[in-house]
Amino acid sequence: LVWLLVLSLAWLGPALGDEEEDGEVVTEEEKEKEEEEVLSDEIKEEDNVLVLHEHNFARALREHQLLLVEFYAPWCGHCQQLAPAYAQAAAALRNESSPARLAKVDATAQTALASEFGITSYPTLKLFRDGNRTHPLAYSGRMDTQGIVRWVQRRAGPSATLLHDTDTAAAFANSQDLVVIGFFKVGWGGGGPGWGHGRGQGTDVGPVQDLQGKAAQAFYEVAAEMVDLPFGVAEAAELFQAYRLSADTVCLFKKVRGWQGAGGAILVPFPPSTHWPLPWQFDERQTDFPVDPEQGLDTAELTRLLRVHSLKLVMEFTNETSSQIFGAKIPHHMLLFLNKSSSEQLSLQDGFKAAAGAFRGEVRWPHGQGQGGWLRGSPASASPSPAQVLFVVVDVNGYGADVLPFFGMTPDDAPTLRLVRMENNRKYQMEQDAFSDTAIRTFIRAVLEGRVKPHLLSAEPPEDWDKRPVKVLVGKTFEQVAFDETKNVFVKFYAPWCSHCQAMAPAWEELAERYKDHEDIVIAEMDATANELENITIHGFPTLHYFPAGPGRKVVEYKSARDVETFSKFLENGGTLPVEPPVVSEIKDPPPTPGQPPVPAGQGDGSCGM
Repeated sequence: LVWLLVLSLAWLGPALGDEEEDGEVVTEEEKEKEEEEVLSDEIKEEDNVLVLHEHNFARALREHQLLLVEFYAPWCGHCQQLAPAYAQAAAALRNESSPARLAKVDATAQTALASEFGITSYPTLKLFRDGNRTHPLAYSGRMDTQGIVRWVQRRAGPSATLLHDTDTAAAFANSQDLVVIGFFKVGWGGGGPGWGHGRGQGTDVGPVQDLQGKAAQAFYEVAAEMVDLPFGVAEAAELFQAYRLSADTVCLFKKVRGWQGAGGAILVPFPPSTHWPLPWQFDERQTDFPVDPEQGLDTAELTRLLRVHSLKLVMEFTNETSSQIFGAKIPHHMLLFLNKSSSEQLSLQDGFKAAAGAFRGEVRWPHGQGQGGWLRGSPASASPSPAQVLFVVVDVNGYGADVLPFFGMTPDDAPTLRLVRMENNRKYQMEQDAFSDTAIRTFIRAVLEGRVKPHLLSAEPPEDWDKRPVKVLVGKTFEQVAFDETKNVFVKFYAPWCSHCQAMAPAWEELAERYKDHEDIVIAEMDATANELENITIHGFPTLHYFPAGPGRKVVEYKSARDVETFSKFLENGGTLPVEPPVVSEIKDPPPTPGQPPVPAGQGDGSCGM
């Protein structure tokens, strides 16, 4: 409204004041001035952010070693939400005299730049290094001030700190709760100082590595991405001896032992192999990931392993831990909902924690003591399974209260257990009242083996669900309506909080009004946050599915423009449309992760994600 008011005043100004001719002259002068500014390569700033266009973009690349550029649209809500954090990050980097600067481009006005850099959604951030215009790096950090600053800092300097001796290494390892150090040998060979796992020859463990080798470079890549953890790197022989390492190894140091037992460090082959020698004695506060001398380090796998082992055996769901919980990408989450003010319910955590160790997985070593097979944590445990289940405690009257609707629960339902399959948000309810570690383990194994059906949410159908042009579906009624063989059913799956759904609502109502008298066409909607379907998974909002009449239970996902005329063409053509060029749109909102508000993240199509 403010924007419209300002625009109206600009139009009406001449009539309200000076003569019309004077108003036209002023407007023309301003227009010429604006054109001159656009054609100039001068770089202006707004809140420490460089304002770029096609005429000054090249100059900005020449003048700044690192340039993070936001391609935005003025109307984009996500861009508006990012703007304050982006400006604060720009100021922070400038205040510390960083070689990096932040810039922005209105991609709706600078269409040539948008086309050159393949901008298909807003906001899109790209990092340009040393004036290189052809290979910018896509931004992969968090969309907040600290996330942006850390991500840029890791690329402005060495992503890992070089540790020269035992004093600097010890200080670094104790500097924070979680620290990663990569140990890579330099300059030793067959006649070297005897790094051969007690056998006196360096060649026993493979070829020489150094800080320029592939494994070390992969380590630096991981360090550049995992900006929430401090990374150090060591090459000195005395450090290998001090930390009882005999080969290139990535170590995760923890101030708190967390889930580890007293048996010492747990070893992970990287990647698993069958020929790697097995050193057994390590300091108990470090988790070691030895580098396979032949296959080296895989950056994605190392990142995942560090994420997993940065977690405690049982996590408490809080504002501080939520990003860790969901960032670890563990495929199943076992949740204990309890009221922390109840001492009786708090005691249930003991059995919950006792069950967790069996599903930590992940920490494995090829070879048993004189046997083949996989070791998970200790010689007595053999299993090839990766980490499959993360155990989380949720306080129903604390930070976890906000996630209860996602599970169709209220605080009175505590204590209770749920297992969530993260790939599709399927939820499994443990029916029995037993909270023993044995009962929990039995339930989880049954779910993982496919012997338990998911617990599906369904609201109660409104009494007038079919009285309005838009029919209201719920989980209980969906099957009979959507798969009615005499009807063509067009369904909108939405979330009440989704801004894209709200924007599309008038068009959907108009479409329903247009087809309300067509006996064979049904326009419907379903709140996908309150209702779940066994064979249909909704990944973003709004999602539109068309269920054509006839046998076969066919489903067609609608992915075109969201306006009444295009919807009508789709219906009139029996659920098909000619192929159209992609539409530039806002990014997807991030998933409605329990307890986490939507923030900008990644590419999208004008949908709110799950």
